[in-house]
Amino acid sequence: MALSDEVWNEPAFRKANPDYVLGKPFVYVGMTGLDPDLRFDRHKAGVQANRFVTQYGLHLVPQLYEVYNPMPYEAARDMEVELAIGLREAGFGVWQA
Repeated sequence: MALSDEVWNEPAFRKANPDYVLGKPFVYVGMTGLDPDLRFDRHKAGVQANRFVTQYGLHLVPQLYEVYNPMPYEAARDMEVELAIGLREAGFGVWQA
C-alpha cells in the first residue's frame, strides 16, 4: 500500500528506514488472506489496522504484489519479509506488519 509522504514525520518510521532515498515511495508491506481491496478498506476503517495505513494509506500498489498472489500461508509469511527487505534495499521507505 502506498503511504503519504507525511509518514516520514513519524520517528518510528524514520528509524526503520535509515537508508531511505529521497524521492522514493513510502509503502506498507503486509500479508492477508483477504482480497487486498477489502483489506485496505479494513485498515482505513480501523479494523485490525496498522496505524500507519489508517493514518497515511493512500492506495494499493498492485504491481508490487500481484505477481505473488495467491500464495500459501508459509510462503506468504516469508515473501512479506523478503519483499520488505528488497524494497528497503531499493531505497523505499517501508513499514512491515
